[in-house]
Amino acid sequence: FNSNFKLLKKSKTKICLLSSVVPRLNNLVKKITLKYDIIFFNLNSKNLPFKLNIKYDLKKIGADRLANTIAIINLKYKNSIIIDFGTATTFDIVKNKVYEGGVISPGVNLSILNLNKSTALLPLFNLKNIQKNYGKNTKEALNAGFLWGYEGLINNVIKKISKKTKKKYKIILTGGFAHFFVKSFKQKVFIDKDITIKGLLKIIKLL
Repeated sequence: FNSNFKLLKKSKTKICLLSSVVPRLNNLVKKITLKYDIIFFNLNSKNLPFKLNIKYDLKKIGADRLANTIAIINLKYKNSIIIDFGTATTFDIVKNKVYEGGVISPGVNLSILNLNKSTALLPLFNLKNIQKNYGKNTKEALNAGFLWGYEGLINNVIKKISKKTKKKYKIILTGGFAHFFVKSFKQKVFIDKDITIKGLLKIIKLL
């Protein structure tokens, strides 16, 4: 951290814009930025530099989901679902350029780790995005469970959202496991690993 902020001090950049849902790290970054006389801006629903049309409890929405939503609205996608494969797998719904709400489910990697931690005999394994058949050994069975299980989850959530809202959506995938599931959808989808950064860039231009 300190070495990176020394570089920032030499540059013209004087603002640190943070989108984080880890309070312990937020405080660490804030402490270091103040040390190097860099303005610290921790993104949350209360300090947005513009009005955002949102139908959600603003006190509860995470900064990452907020940044994703801002990026999508700025890209002028009218009806979109952003699926972020992070620590949690989140579905954020933008309808008519208004943030409508979302769905939060367990993240892939966290689920793998918790399953290993909570069982005596199930091993850790690296998820593979190819599963031609059900498992013939424990790791193959686990891979089938996670890959096919999440395929079912994401398609069912999209189906439910579309049915509830009577809308068709542009599907944007982001996060570490996005490429694993791009072929799992019943419709065309798009991967944008930089969607959170695009949202932050929109904000920082207005600070």
